[in-house]
Amino acid sequence: MDNKEKHSGGCACGKVRYHSIGQPVKTGLCHCRYCQLRTGSAFGISIYFNKDNLKIESGDLKKYIFTTENGNTFETNFCTNCGTSLFWTLSHMKGLIGVAGGTYDPPSFWFDIQREIFKRTKADFVSINCPENYETSPTYKPKTKDETRLDGKR
Repeated sequence: MDNKEKHSGGCACGKVRYHSIGQPVKTGLCHCRYCQLRTGSAFGISIYFNKDNLKIESGDLKKYIFTTENGNTFETNFCTNCGTSLFWTLSHMKGLIGVAGGTYDPPSFWFDIQREIFKRTKADFVSINCPENYETSPTYKPKTKDETRLDGKR
């Protein structure tokens, strides 16, 4: 593992355990409807690593895959016992895996947040200052129309 830093985390019930190695490739807060539904909160904390730098040590995961209006697939992995959403992959982000930032062991938030995306669906009570921020995302190019419950319009 070299001498790179290691950060451990896991799900609410403790059955799924993982660790990441080194610093993330990218970090961000996402206010899109998919992340709001995935987390049950106002936004998702997305910490991305090269897949080789994330090791799942224990536990069983279930996958849920869907296609976004952008035409990309979004695969969420969650604990089969407690349902905690832990990891995801996006088809347009080859070789990267997202980690739910709140699942790291204390001190949980050891990373800096670089950008904020999909501010168009940000909850009015959220006030965050990130170096980069976007109403949608730099890669957002919708191919289909979302269902009303997902479209992000107010």
